[in-house]
Amino acid sequence: MIGLASLAGLALLVLVHVVTPRLRFLEGTPRSVWLSLAGGVSVAYVFVHFMPELAASQEKVAEAVGGEGTLIPAERHVFLIALAGLLTFYGLHRLAQTSRSKRAGEQVNGGRGSDMEAATSSRVFWIHMASFAVYNLLVGYLLLHREQMTLSSLAFFATAMALHFVVTDYGLHEDYKAPYRQIGRWILAAAVIGGWLLGLVTEVHEAAIATLTAFLGGGVVLNVLKEEVPSERQSRFWAFAAGAAGYAALLLML
Repeated sequence: MIGLASLAGLALLVLVHVVTPRLRFLEGTPRSVWLSLAGGVSVAYVFVHFMPELAASQEKVAEAVGGEGTLIPAERHVFLIALAGLLTFYGLHRLAQTSRSKRAGEQVNGGRGSDMEAATSSRVFWIHMASFAVYNLLVGYLLLHREQMTLSSLAFFATAMALHFVVTDYGLHEDYKAPYRQIGRWILAAAVIGGWLLGLVTEVHEAAIATLTAFLGGGVVLNVLKEEVPSERQSRFWAFAAGAAGYAALLLML
């Protein structure tokens, strides 16, 4: 049953990658209510579900890395990994900003520049796609291997990641335009499938799952907030807050 449900979750995630760049109702300023709502759901999932799971599994990670006698307290390992995930994707975001601004002949700023037609360089595009492919590989793998393996936890995970992919796909499409539509989205869809297939044939140690989850959690937080926070987005706070509060309430009923 879990296997069939994970296949349905996989199909949903792949579909999101395929169709999101074509969803015209998400475009424009102020920011679409649906994007802000989806971002709120994603962040709520990380803080209400991911983080408690990480806290519960920190002992396994500490044992795997030899927590005793090290400079870093054992209970901090998973949160440092989450921080590493956040910093990794923040670095990628700034790399894309710098490349796009240089091509538009503007100073690097906190948004996507006044020239929305300016795209990033080919080199940065491939770096970004490779990084998000690994990100998606983790998501695909976690469809089959998470701390909690129940139908309800799978449904919440797949829903949160699908909405998160809507947010990240929209941002990647703004960054890369035609290259993302023509090849980027297919790479990311294939990566999710690859992660799921890897999960069918491989099962790693529980500490490794906790590590992957922590890194993914940090990436989710950064990738949502970088889309919501910049002032020129004119984001819908009420929609973001409603998505976060509503999904958090659902998760607390698990």
